Amino acid sequence: MSRDSRRNFQAKKMLTAQSAAAALGGTSWQLVRFQGGDGAVLTPDDRSKYTLAFAADGVVNARIDCNRGRGGWKSAGPSQIEFGPMAITRAMCPPGSLHDQIVKQLPHVRSYVMKDGRLFLSLMADGGIYEFEPAR
Repeated sequence: MSRDSRRNFQAKKMLTAQSAAAALGGTSWQLVRFQGGDGAVLTPDDRSKYTLAFAADGVVNARIDCNRGRGGWKSAGPSQIEFGPMAITRAMCPPGSLHDQIVKQLPHVRSYVMKDGRLFLSLMADGGIYEFEPAR
């Protein structure tokens, strides 16, 4: 690969990451459901208790049932997303909460799709998909 080809490739890669940040930055979402790789479906008792708010500067604010969190997110290319470490409050959520599962799985999200006004976050190794709708 020539030097110019490498520069063009790097420039395209940067633009792609910037477009992903532009697509997600400034958006807020609430959880609709989780579908596991085994087909099991989990739904929150109240969608508004499970939210993600993406800032264009790479910060994500989360409400995960009775807890709140703040961390980083980045996108290295189209449909790619990774969450960094998140500082989360540690209140004990009620039985039936999806808190523990989400906190455990969020670092394993590797891709996303926006389709029909919804955000789908996919876990690595076909572990499952989180479906979100715009937060109200």
